[in-house]
Amino acid sequence: MNKKSVAMMNAARAYSLEDVRVEEMPLPQLEPGDIRVQVSVCGVCSSDAMDWYVSRKVPVVLGHEPVGIVHEVTPEVGDLDVGDRVFFHHHVPCLTCRLCQRGLYTSCRRFRETSLDPGGFAEFVRVPAEIVRVDVLKLPDEVSDEAGAFIEPLACSLRAFGKIDLLPGVSVWVIGAGPMGLLNVRLARYLGAEPIVVTDPVAIRREYAEGIGADVALDPGAADFDEKMSEATGGWGAEKVIVMPGAVDAIEHGLAHAAPGGVVLVYTPTPPEATVAYRPHDLYFKEVTITHSYSAGPIETRDALDLLASGEFEVEDLITHRFGLDGVGEALRMAKTHDDSLRAVIYPHGLGVEVKAI
Repeated sequence: MNKKSVAMMNAARAYSLEDVRVEEMPLPQLEPGDIRVQVSVCGVCSSDAMDWYVSRKVPVVLGHEPVGIVHEVTPEVGDLDVGDRVFFHHHVPCLTCRLCQRGLYTSCRRFRETSLDPGGFAEFVRVPAEIVRVDVLKLPDEVSDEAGAFIEPLACSLRAFGKIDLLPGVSVWVIGAGPMGLLNVRLARYLGAEPIVVTDPVAIRREYAEGIGADVALDPGAADFDEKMSEATGGWGAEKVIVMPGAVDAIEHGLAHAAPGGVVLVYTPTPPEATVAYRPHDLYFKEVTITHSYSAGPIETRDALDLLASGEFEVEDLITHRFGLDGVGEALRMAKTHDDSLRAVIYPHGLGVEVKAI
């Protein structure tokens, strides 16, 4: 590695979702307990493409689903070595506050305050000591870099499914067949849900859903939607509803069509000013529960890694596009659209470049 690249690195900095620039920036310097990781690959999450969310943070280097190779460690780090291949989370809880004691790790104040330096769409990342202590996981040989980039999103799904208490033979309705919706379809199938219904207005995404495990894929705008949903669920409706889009109409649709005793889980945040309209009278007499699931903690990341390492859960076939840093803007554009693309991943050191420990 030449002298300049030791001192400087490239990163894709977003000034808006329509203005993403590959820029040189100083290599992040380490403090006691930190590690520096050479990013191998980073997944592109749909939350990276939410205008209202990103606009509060710009200019910013996005990317929170990275894996990489440990590039440097400080003397205070005892269980990681240069050359280790690792997953590293972007937030961690304190593990000691009242919320953490109740298992509400993602509501912990420190969870919201911790972060990577700068973000996964960069050649190198400084992982602060607090994250190193709590949620940096060595990747076994059987988990590829691209599969490792699914640890964080799969952990989010595992946490969500734990909140709806999904048991085998229970009907699941996934609203939205984007990449995370499809991941949840596959997880519902893995956990024994039946039947699995998916709705999406885009035909190609309904086809994707049926191809990976959905029993029925419906157009939510079709005139016969109610009839088809009733037919698919034996007249009862869906017992567990997972609303993928952070959209008011999707949430209201799920609440209106949930089965008696059903649970409606909101998977993605809405803009802060959004308000959902529903009739408490209807939910009361149907005894429908509405809940939410935000991110994932250190328990779920470990469970996700174990599931991926088992070889029983496929994820890499959900990747449809691969880019270098100069493709981050296009990847974010795709994450906002509803076309035939699914999941994109970013290779910060370039496509076709084998990233090795230094």
